Amino acid sequence: MDRFSSPPTIRRPAPGAPQEEDAPPEAGLDAETLYETVIDALRTVLEEEGQIGDVPLLRRFVGGKVVFWDAEGREVKDVPVEVIFRKVTTVREKLRIIEQKINNAEGLDAGERAEIQAQLSRASGALTTFNFLFREERHKFRGTGG
Repeated sequence: MDRFSSPPTIRRPAPGAPQEEDAPPEAGLDAETLYETVIDALRTVLEEEGQIGDVPLLRRFVGGKVVFWDAEGREVKDVPVEVIFRKVTTVREKLRIIEQKINNAEGLDAGERAEIQAQLSRASGALTTFNFLFREERHKFRGTGG
C-alpha cells in the first residue's frame, strides 16, 4: 500500500467468529492482535495525556507525583498523581452510585432520604480539595454549596 491510498478498515472480529486461515496476515498480525495493539496504544496515549477514564487530569500533573514526608522531613512514600487521581475519581463514582441507590430505594421516607443526601453532599464537599487536579470544571466535586 502506498502512502496515498486509504488504510484498510480494522474491525474487531466477533467473539467466536471463524478465522480465515487462508488469508495472509496483514503485517504479520491477525485481526484480533492488531485490534488489541491499537487499543493498547490508544490507552497509553490517553493516560499520557491525563485522560483517566472519562475524566481528564489537568495536563501539568501528568507524570507528576505526590510525596509524603514525615515530621522529621524524611520522604516516606511517593505516589504517581495519576494513581491519586484515579482513586479520587473512583470515590466520586461510588458516591454517585450510592446517591442513585438512595434515590431509587423504596424503603426510605423523605426525611431519611434528605438526611442521607445531606451526608453525601458533605462527603463530596470534603473532596473539593482535589478539584485543582481536574481539567474540566464539570468534573469537579461540589458540596452543599454547589
